[in-house]
Amino acid sequence: MIDVSSPAALSGLTQAQAAERLAADGPNELPRHGRRSFLRICLEVLREPMLAMLLVAGLIYLALGDAREALILLVFALLSIVITVVQETRTEHALDALRDLTSPRALVIRDGKRQTIASRDVVCGDLMVLNEGDRVPADGWIARGDALECDESLLTGESVPVRKSACSLAAPTQQLRPGGDDLPFVYSGTLVVRGSGLAVVSATGAASEIGRIGQSLSTIETEAPRLQRQMRRLVWWFAALGGCASVLAVVLYGLLRGSWLNAALAGIALGMSMLPEEFPVVLTVFMAMGAMRMSRVRVLTRRATAIETLGSATVLCTDKTGTLTENRMRIAQLRSPYGGVFQRDGEGSLDTPCRLLAELGILASAPQPVDPMEIAFYELSAARPGDGLMARQGAGWALRHHYPLAPALLAMSQVWAGPNGECVIAAKGAPEAIADLCHLTDAEYANLKAAVDAMAGAGFRVLGVAEARWAESDLPATQRDFAFAYRGLVGLADPLRAAVPAAVRQCRAAGIRVVMITGDYPQTAQAIAAQAGIGGSEVLTGDALARMSETELAECIARVTVCARIMPEQKLRIVEALKASGEIVAMTGDGVNDAPSLKAANIGIAMGGRGTDVAREAAAIVLLDDDFGAIVKAVSLGRRIYDNLRKAIGFILAAHIPIAGLTLLPLLTGMPLLLGPIHIAFIEMIIDPVCSLVFEAEIAEHNAMTRPPRKTDAPLFSRGLVVWAVLQGFVVLAMSGGLATYFFRSGNDAATVRSAAFFALVLGLACLILVNRRFSASLLSALRRPNPALSIVLAIVAIILAATQMVPAVADLFSFARVSLLNLAIVLGASVMSLLGLEAIKPFVVSRLIQR
Repeated sequence: MIDVSSPAALSGLTQAQAAERLAADGPNELPRHGRRSFLRICLEVLREPMLAMLLVAGLIYLALGDAREALILLVFALLSIVITVVQETRTEHALDALRDLTSPRALVIRDGKRQTIASRDVVCGDLMVLNEGDRVPADGWIARGDALECDESLLTGESVPVRKSACSLAAPTQQLRPGGDDLPFVYSGTLVVRGSGLAVVSATGAASEIGRIGQSLSTIETEAPRLQRQMRRLVWWFAALGGCASVLAVVLYGLLRGSWLNAALAGIALGMSMLPEEFPVVLTVFMAMGAMRMSRVRVLTRRATAIETLGSATVLCTDKTGTLTENRMRIAQLRSPYGGVFQRDGEGSLDTPCRLLAELGILASAPQPVDPMEIAFYELSAARPGDGLMARQGAGWALRHHYPLAPALLAMSQVWAGPNGECVIAAKGAPEAIADLCHLTDAEYANLKAAVDAMAGAGFRVLGVAEARWAESDLPATQRDFAFAYRGLVGLADPLRAAVPAAVRQCRAAGIRVVMITGDYPQTAQAIAAQAGIGGSEVLTGDALARMSETELAECIARVTVCARIMPEQKLRIVEALKASGEIVAMTGDGVNDAPSLKAANIGIAMGGRGTDVAREAAAIVLLDDDFGAIVKAVSLGRRIYDNLRKAIGFILAAHIPIAGLTLLPLLTGMPLLLGPIHIAFIEMIIDPVCSLVFEAEIAEHNAMTRPPRKTDAPLFSRGLVVWAVLQGFVVLAMSGGLATYFFRSGNDAATVRSAAFFALVLGLACLILVNRRFSASLLSALRRPNPALSIVLAIVAIILAATQMVPAVADLFSFARVSLLNLAIVLGASVMSLLGLEAIKPFVVSRLIQR
């Protein structure tokens, strides 16, 4: 590091020194460690078991000559692959977005001259020139500064700019973290909103504050959703079971019946009947449809499987600024020393003392403000045009002089000259600085201090305002030479979003604990938490957290709901402590400081409007309108998807039992083959749209948002669901198999028996659809709820079944014969009895086995 203790050091590095350090330290950009290529992502996606099963199933149907079914499955596989590859590729952009936050150009002093260079060429020891509107290219300490203020919200999450003070020209002995006023450090990626200065570069690239966040992002692995992991296991179990059963059927049929060709057909039919290609299709369709439904409420799903995980969230960790609040300063209270108090949300006009106080705040602000607190004064004027807060600017008054903030006096003043030559001086700043300017007595200062404490306790940032008059032509050198009169206090707040309290109440009703994590002060955090309904008298601060072990942190965070003055890496520790305790963690945020915890959480939720690209790329879900209330809608949708997915999975298992049973029945009874590949292909074409579209379209269960989240170890295919599905499957098998045996023993030919058995099976599957539409409602209640997809599917099935009886070509394709009206009536009556029997036992089974 250069020694800038002498004036000669202000010439900066030489070009030779800069080149040497650039070669030694590397460019000022984030490293690309572990970046996956497009080809590598594609290969990883193709190794997914579910996609492999889709491709294998499609090839089997293609080998059997069923090009239509093969094409459908292969299209699903291709669509799933494309979606997954696109999503995985987009997650690789998070570090690229971080790089883009740094300024592409930087102004430095080298060889005694100001030079504009590429930001990546900045090195340690460079002397950076910072001006209002600049993006800081690297971390450094401030050697010289003139009223320098920086917006560090992308690192701290706090919307209010912080003042900077210059230190001695020598390097500081202590490096401090972002956040807080009057620190002599600037940080890469932050924005200069006021003033100017010279800063010596102390860290670049990965060693900078923003670089450390980038490194933590690159080391965090996104956890595969539990639903995806459970579905993989389910697919492999069914595939193994189906393969073994198919081989066994071929061997037994060949040995017992002597026809190895029919044995091969029976084996293929059994394998197709047990091949679980619907499972990956269902998951793909449910997640895609869920993403589409969420987009209608302005919620973007970047990783579709996160929708289901959100439905099982047990803890919602939320940032304060920009998430619970609107991320903009707003004047909430004006307090006059004469007893007048104006509440922004109250009724009526400003009284005279408070109106003067607001007008002086405008006069003490820049005419074209950048500072959020100064913007708030102008916003108050725009909201109350009848109160005449801008009257002086429109009556010939002109800004004559500006006295900036100084470390020795945290107040600023502006001199306005009127048409008659008299000057009005408006001052605003820290209350203690205003008290100093006004030379308040001890009693007056005590009153001011009590008012400041009360306003700070309500979560306000407090400014003092004063006024002076000047009639002479020459202005004094400093603002201390004016005879200021104290005019009052201004309370500014970042207002709570209107939808937040209701959303927090709904989260609590759904068994989700809300934890606020912010970099703001404890008093402000507690005030916002109280307004939001988060509650909690205990506050965990960053300093206290830093002293805790992982065990102590886990115990503390289990009871605390408000965390204040938290640094980015500490947010990550909190998320990981909650996950280690078995919680399913949803994390909301909008800044760069939130990106590591967004990526580490089970579900990262970024704010799309005010959020940074880094936060959006690291998150699984993006709220396009920054509406915290949309999280509740997403949770409800996630629970609905999970419930409907369980219904679909249960239906698939139940449906495959009678299919497999009718395929094996001829082997056990000596009947001719009842189901061949063409029949099973047709049935699969019924099952696929039913479980993919019909069940997906079902509305949420009535208790979806009043029951607690499911247990973290709860399997998708629980024991109760298996029992219920198997019971349904055997009821339909008993009905269809019993009818087939009856018709066979009644002397009917093979085609007639096959037709009757097929009709009974299809009607039995229709019964299963109706029974499984709702867990918590009766059949009549479910029928009163329209489901257009179900109506369309059943209509198509009815038309095809009719065609098998009335169109000879279709009957020949299926090897069917015409079934008499009497036999059709018997089949229909048996199906209705099966439906009523299952419906009668459903309440007992659902309450005892499924929703316990």
